[in-house]
Amino acid sequence: MTAAAREEILKEVARLIREVVGEAWIEEAEIGLDTSFSEDLELESIEFVALGEKLQSRYGGGVDFVGWLSGKELDEILALRVGNLVELIAQCP
Repeated sequence: MTAAAREEILKEVARLIREVVGEAWIEEAEIGLDTSFSEDLELESIEFVALGEKLQSRYGGGVDFVGWLSGKELDEILALRVGNLVELIAQCP
């Protein structure tokens, strides 16, 4: 997958994250590949579920975000970055 395609995925993921969080501060926040879900965005578990639903609606069953998360240990989930999600989406059919 090209860098331009990954950039488009990043833009879409950032848009979906902003929808899920739905607070004023997130509109101005920089969301990049190195942005941490836990430290930078402070996503709660319910927001992860909502993000999973939005990803399913946007990308279909090929992106199993919830299944991908469920295979991770807590410390791995806490260390997740937006770039990890972009890579997951880029690798899905």
